[in-house]
Amino acid sequence: MSGSILFITNLVATWYMVGLIWMVQVVHYNMFDRVGSEQFQQYEADHNRLITPIVGVPMLFELVTAVLLLVAAPDCFPRSAAVVGIVLIGLIWLSTVLLQIPCHTQLLAGFDEETYRRLVSTNWIRTVLWSFRGGLLAYYAAIAIR
Repeated sequence: MSGSILFITNLVATWYMVGLIWMVQVVHYNMFDRVGSEQFQQYEADHNRLITPIVGVPMLFELVTAVLLLVAAPDCFPRSAAVVGIVLIGLIWLSTVLLQIPCHTQLLAGFDEETYRRLVSTNWIRTVLWSFRGGLLAYYAAIAIR
């Protein structure tokens, strides 16, 4: 895969995640407290089952293409930017594993206001990091277009 195609592929994967994380943050998570306690356990279980392929596969794809950019980036994308991109992905994955997944695991037992609030507030970490990563890639895409 050429460096340019790899860059575009990573750009698309990242912007898919930017759009998805904003939708989850602003719309989806903000409706968790409206489900009702009787239905919440099933809702949370369904959420986990249904969102995993929508989030997990693109996250892996983004990671793999970002790592490949370290060795096969186009001239418009400096190695330092590729390293920053990998660091951002690492922070996103750490937040996912250490903050959001434990909240979802706790919510499987039933709705808990404190856990729910922690999920919504800590998910801003991923929202900001993915947005910054998307901006970084868009910046270098704009340079390449010039």
